[in-house]
Formats: sequence, C-alpha cells, structure tokens
Amino acid sequence: MKLVLAPMATLTHAALRSTIARFGGCDEYYTEMIQAGTLLTNGPFEKYYLLTNPEPHKIVWQITGGRIPAMVEAARLLAGMEGIGVDINMGCCAPDIVRSGAGIAWMLKERRETEELVEQVGAVVRGAGKRFSVKLRLGDEDFTEASFFSFVDMLAQRGVQQITLHPRTRKEKYRRPPRLHYVGQLVRYIEEKGYAIQVVLNGNVQDGESARRAMAQSPGIAGIMIGRAAAQKPWVFRQIAQTLGRDAGREEDWLEPFTVDLLETGCHFVQELKKFQPQEFYKTRLQRFFAFYSDNVQFAHHLRTRLLNHPTPEGCIQRLEDYFALSPQERFKEERPPHKGCEGTDGLLRQEEPQ
Repeated sequence: MKLVLAPMATLTHAALRSTIARFGGCDEYYTEMIQAGTLLTNGPFEKYYLLTNPEPHKIVWQITGGRIPAMVEAARLLAGMEGIGVDINMGCCAPDIVRSGAGIAWMLKERRETEELVEQVGAVVRGAGKRFSVKLRLGDEDFTEASFFSFVDMLAQRGVQQITLHPRTRKEKYRRPPRLHYVGQLVRYIEEKGYAIQVVLNGNVQDGESARRAMAQSPGIAGIMIGRAAAQKPWVFRQIAQTLGRDAGREEDWLEPFTVDLLETGCHFVQELKKFQPQEFYKTRLQRFFAFYSDNVQFAHHLRTRLLNHPTPEGCIQRLEDYFALSPQERFKEERPPHKGCEGTDGLLRQEEPQ
C-alpha cells in the first residue's frame, strides 16, 4: 500500500516535502498544480514549481490547463525531468480553474476534446518512459454511474496507468463525507474489464484508523493519497505506515512510538520555506500551512490567529516560541500507533488558554 502526498496549491512545495521527509517521507509526492501555459512562457516564479527536493525520484508532476497544445508541451517538458510521471488534473473545482477550461472542466466537455487531450499527453509521457496518470472526481452533480464508468473506459483505452479518485462531485464540499464506496466500485470495474490501471483513494484519510476504514470500504486500492492532514501533521505518513505495518504483523523497530517536537517542526518548515520559495510567496505559503498546523495544539484558534496575522518567517517563529513558552506541556506530542482493531487517539493535553 503506497502512501501519496496530494497536490495542493500553495502547500505541496519543497518546504512541505522536506518537513515530511524528516519523519520518513512517503512513496510519492505530487507537486502543486503546474499551469501549463505559464510554465511554457517561463514566468518569473516557474522555477520554484520545478524544484524536486528532497527526493527527486518520488516526484509526480501534476499539470493543469484548458488548451491541449499547451498541456502536451508542458507534459513533454516535465516527462523529461526526474520523477515518476505526469498527472493531469481533472478534479479541481475552483471557479477560476473551471472557467479556464481546466480541472474538472475536462470531465464536462465534449468527450472528443477530452479524448484528444488524454491521447496526446499520454503518448508523450509514456514515450518518455514515465507513468501517465489522472486525478479526477465523480463528475458534475448530475453524474450517473454509467457516465462515470464510460469516462473510465475512455481513460483506460488511451493508456492511463493510474487513476486517483476523490469521490465527491463538482460542488460537494469537505463538510460532506466522500463516497468511498465508489472507489471500491472503480477497483472492481477495472479488474472485471482487465485494465492495467492502479487506483488510489483520496478523501478524508487523516490517520492510521481512518486509513484502515478507507481500505475496508475500498478493497484492492493500490494507494492512499493524503492532502490537508499532511499539512497539519507532516508525520501522518509515518503514523499510517506504522498502523498498517502493525496490522500486517510486522515487528520492525520503526513501529515503535515516536515523539514530535511541535515547535521545532514548525520552525523547520519556516526555514525550509525561506530556502526553497521566493519572498513573494512567503505570506500565502505560511498562512496556508499554519492554518492546518495550528490544529495540533489545544488552543488552535488562538495560535492560528497570531500566526496568520504575522505571516513573515520571523513573525511565525516568534509566535510559535511565545505559544510554547506559555504552554510547554503541549510542545512534545507522542504518537502511539493503535494496535490492530483499536481506535487511535491524538494524545493532546487539554490546558488553560494562554493569555
């Protein structure tokens, strides 16, 4: 079972990957969505999207765009770089992305246009000896199982080798649980058809216990993709790997409990951000990361507000130091993967709010 970092705008850059790698890393790191057109025009910040630190051989390049020629040329460029392969984003529902004809718009267009995109990008990527994959949703609100599986047929017939399914429709938000049973249905459909496609699940896996539940609901998946939980807990992949390893009866040393220093980990991310991102990106990247990371402490709203109001590297480090000086008992978090069949707990201490 491979564990995969999801593509997330302003999050899945080299600084987050480096922070995750400190806890053992994961099997694949998807990049942020790379805008095909902007990449080809050599925009001033594009080189930062092309960084492969810290494990270049595990990179998956995800591209987005509404025009076939640009998508093909971007795929050609990225397939020539180090990494596992190239992925087409067909799941992003952000209004600006959809209006541009990208993201989930590819699932909603005339089928022939999408067929041409998949056929041409796939030929370029596979021709370079790299894996060709697609990340998608179920479709629009009026989707049917017949229309969804017909779309899967089209992908398979044009050489897609891996599908990541986020089992929500275009307008379904994160407040509604994903329909994980569709992932299991997709696995069975692919097996029945004899397609050589791996299926990766994406949706609401946050720890070892939720990974267990996802696997039970979607037997046969090749991997689990983690998004927001990886920003909140950069050690989540180690936590899940320990849980699944223990389920399998393994006894390696890495299955032992481990301790996370929340102050040191947060500061490490800030320092890596300064190393791998331009100053123009500091504000948005710091705000996005700490919006999730703050949930590790009892008084998350208090810490989050202070961090987001001071989105500079120095400001964030100072606010982290201030918080843990007042609440030193929260700084160290021990992670104990649950034994087989046991529910996990987060082990956070509950304390009075610092002033």
